[in-house]
Amino acid sequence: MKKILVPTDFSEQAESALKVAAQLAKKYDGEIFLLHMLELPMELIDPTTQSNTNNPPEALFFMRLAHQRFEDMMSRDFLKDVNVHETVEFHQAFEGIMEVSKKHDCDLIVMGSHGATGLKEVFIGSNTEKVVRHANLPVLVIKNDIPLFDVQNFVFASDFVDDGKESFLEAVDFAKEIGAKMHLVYINTANKFKTTTKIENRINKFIKGAHLGDHTITVYNDESIEKGILNFSAKVNAGLIGISTHGRKGIAHFLNGSIGEDLVNHAKRPVITFKIK
Repeated sequence: MKKILVPTDFSEQAESALKVAAQLAKKYDGEIFLLHMLELPMELIDPTTQSNTNNPPEALFFMRLAHQRFEDMMSRDFLKDVNVHETVEFHQAFEGIMEVSKKHDCDLIVMGSHGATGLKEVFIGSNTEKVVRHANLPVLVIKNDIPLFDVQNFVFASDFVDDGKESFLEAVDFAKEIGAKMHLVYINTANKFKTTTKIENRINKFIKGAHLGDHTITVYNDESIEKGILNFSAKVNAGLIGISTHGRKGIAHFLNGSIGEDLVNHAKRPVITFKIK
């Protein structure tokens, strides 16, 4: 976690994400790339489009306004002694985030959630859904203000099939970095019921050679996968929920449907996603 990208719209939720990123940067001697995307009309930023002589000054106005907001943000006490790079780009949000993360070789994206619906807008909104779905690096989504991001219990929910092995190993490395105990959980539902013995055998085969350290393995029965993850996370007092995502189908690859909306709608805990490559 040496290079952390934090997209911001200067909202309260984005500031909560920045607070967590600042804690991680301090702890791991990292740096933050604080990114604000200016999604301006094309005629303001592309001289080849039909434009008038006032366009450059208008674009400069928005650029200066963003810089002022950056300066205000940089005055926050939680950013003291943190190396923060101010980045403003004229891009559509998703494309800009992807481009900047590759340009600076970032290894983590930290994003805040928006709105009364909790994490729903972050995951299924047009821009952030794309980031979660397509980013090749982990994406940590923060919903609430977290004065101390000190994760003791990290729940990782999976179906434990082979194509998710690489993303699982990323999650294991992340857990080790933050010093968290991993709680591996398979949610068993009535419509896709499997015996505990069969599931445990699958999990043990899947994790062989992973060098997990302190961990638990649980087969948890519930009405749905979403509810199971939430209820199990509450049971172990998880500070973080981890899941794998697929570039073509997003979170639904693991959950076969509605988990992307249902889980993140109700999750009050931070969620981190790892790309199935």
